Amino acid sequence: MINIRKLEAELWESADLLRQGSKLTSNQYCMPVLGLIFLRYAYGRFKLVEAEILKNRRVRNGRVLPVEPSDFAEKSALYLPSEARYDYLVNLPESADIGKAVNHAMELIEEQSEQLVGVLPKDYTMFTDEILSELLRIFNNSALDEVGGDILGRIYEYFLNKFAKNIASDDGVFFTPKSLVKMIVNVLEPKRGILLDPACGSGGMFVQTGDFVNHAGMSANAAMTFYGQEKVEYNAQLCLMNMAVHGLNGKILSGNDANTFYHDAHSLEGCCDYVMANPPFNVDKVKSESAMTAGRLPFGLPSINAAKEFGNANYLWISYFYAYLNEKGRAGFVMASSATDSSGKDRDIRQRLVETGHVDVMMSVGNNFFYTKSLPCSLWFFDKGKAEEIQDKVLFIDARNYYTVVDRTLNEWSEWQLKNLNAIVWLYRGEVDKYLALLHEYDDQVVEFMNIITHYEDIPDGYRAERSYAENLDLLRAKLELIRKKAKQAVETAERRHKKTVEADWNERIATVEATISILKEACWLYEKFGEGEYRDIPGLCKMASRAEIAEKNYSLTPGAYVGVAAVEDDGVDFSQRMSEIHQELLTLQAESNDLMHTISKNMKELGL
Repeated sequence: MINIRKLEAELWESADLLRQGSKLTSNQYCMPVLGLIFLRYAYGRFKLVEAEILKNRRVRNGRVLPVEPSDFAEKSALYLPSEARYDYLVNLPESADIGKAVNHAMELIEEQSEQLVGVLPKDYTMFTDEILSELLRIFNNSALDEVGGDILGRIYEYFLNKFAKNIASDDGVFFTPKSLVKMIVNVLEPKRGILLDPACGSGGMFVQTGDFVNHAGMSANAAMTFYGQEKVEYNAQLCLMNMAVHGLNGKILSGNDANTFYHDAHSLEGCCDYVMANPPFNVDKVKSESAMTAGRLPFGLPSINAAKEFGNANYLWISYFYAYLNEKGRAGFVMASSATDSSGKDRDIRQRLVETGHVDVMMSVGNNFFYTKSLPCSLWFFDKGKAEEIQDKVLFIDARNYYTVVDRTLNEWSEWQLKNLNAIVWLYRGEVDKYLALLHEYDDQVVEFMNIITHYEDIPDGYRAERSYAENLDLLRAKLELIRKKAKQAVETAERRHKKTVEADWNERIATVEATISILKEACWLYEKFGEGEYRDIPGLCKMASRAEIAEKNYSLTPGAYVGVAAVEDDGVDFSQRMSEIHQELLTLQAESNDLMHTISKNMKELGL
């Protein structure tokens, strides 16, 4: 697992040192550097797909047939001509005109993708060969070959913030964390049809949807039609680059004519199968007359101030997302937490929304999930095609206390935590088969890891399906302690020249056990709540509420208002007795502190101080 934040910082520090040594401004330097990151990422993706193609490649006259652009098109990937590949550029001779070569590489890539025409930067001749050569070297980093995550968007966003705050933060635009994007896509379960993101940023919703559809065995480009609007042109360029490198085709419009407040740029009202978005929160000064002319307000107008402006555009966005849906459409979006319980006309719009029966799931998300901002949020889900059995229901999930800490300022959901939250939605929808499949997935993953661990330690008593998850977890924790003791002994007794190798080997074993424990903990978390697949309300976590119950709470859509607080487990400790013990410990520590101060004072007097 790469440390993305450490990688970003290292890349930025190296690249910015070069800028400081040149006469280039940040604005001049910005897009060319982003273009090089894109080029490097595209090359990593190219190598991965090329390896897949060559696995079963036919042989003719004793030679493997070379790959061709059509092979990549079949896999929805971007083909790179030889002179557009990063290794070619990195290894150019010193006598080469590197700026001209990189410009040519960008032109070659645009020839492979219609949607990139005119998007990629082609002004590299303004760099000296020395600076450009060093930039190419900086981004020749193997970590950028990891294509499982939206690293392109993360690094682009980081660099955008560093280069020009006014670009990255315009109207509150910031990168949508991958775990939030995945949750939205997983709950909506896109299969085929039209997907609109009217605030598409760097395109994370499209990329994740493409992965979801492809994983289901379909071709994303054949099954889905992607539409995007993005006011900030820089972000739209990032989106187009991001989609191209993932082999996705889309229609992305940008600039003032793509400002969603004032334009339905693709004329998609009532046409979308899916709407996904992370819009800027709490935007003010939106002109009411222009917004009203643009329409898409099925529940009426939010509050307008004396300046004939919307002081807060959150409910404009919410109205738009609903208005874009067709008769069976689904929407999922990120929204400021305050919007679930705001008053005035917001409350009236919320009532009308609830009365449609199309509010599906509401999920609270805790602090520190955003990459550049520390604020809580909510995930909203609409479904115009809800099953009859839940037409009168809304599922509330409070996930504010369920997450993985990445570092002091960043939280996320792990892959298994995403699956567990998704499983609650499955049970609410009556899709028990998906829940049971997840339990089997837990079993298969743990058995795979336990086989490795058992082989390491020559301990035959491995994971057993007949045991509960909790029993297997206790077993594994005991094994971890045993392995740690053995690791310490092995390192201490190893010859000096072999110590690092032995330590690395044992650390790998420990990491495997820790990963297995992590998976088992999540399996326990899920199974203890829902057993073999029966939905039930869990205090502090989830509640299936009726429209009547929501009306009783004045149409609040705040999950915490419904799920309540989780019961506190009795740990078996007598409170009075423990408080007495703590008081006695405090008195002892205070006496020791007084003795120490007396000794220090005495010593200082003896020294004449």
